[in-house]
Amino acid sequence: MVDQNTSRLSDILKAASDPTRRAILTLLAQEGATRVTDLADHYEMSLNSVSKHIKVLEKAGLVSRKTIGRVHLIQVDMEPVKEIDRWFNQLRSIWDMRLEALENLLTKEPDND
Repeated sequence: MVDQNTSRLSDILKAASDPTRRAILTLLAQEGATRVTDLADHYEMSLNSVSKHIKVLEKAGLVSRKTIGRVHLIQVDMEPVKEIDRWFNQLRSIWDMRLEALENLLTKEPDND
């Protein structure tokens, strides 16, 4: 059974796996809240295609949308990125422990028995 956190992390990683979506996230992190039409100007694709990428990012919680009249502002949400960072830190600590155990094994004095 997949727990809620693993499923959420998978959704986040899947959404961020596409180069266009990563570029959108980077652009939003650099420029702040941006209109959908202004985001579309950065890519050689239709407004509809950019909107689909944004919807995937929204579903994963990586961006949020604020609507003012007919203007849709998209902004990045860094909380899911922190989840990825926490996961990588867990992996890093596991590898650190394994490497430390290997180092201890390699530097251990040989038994004379």
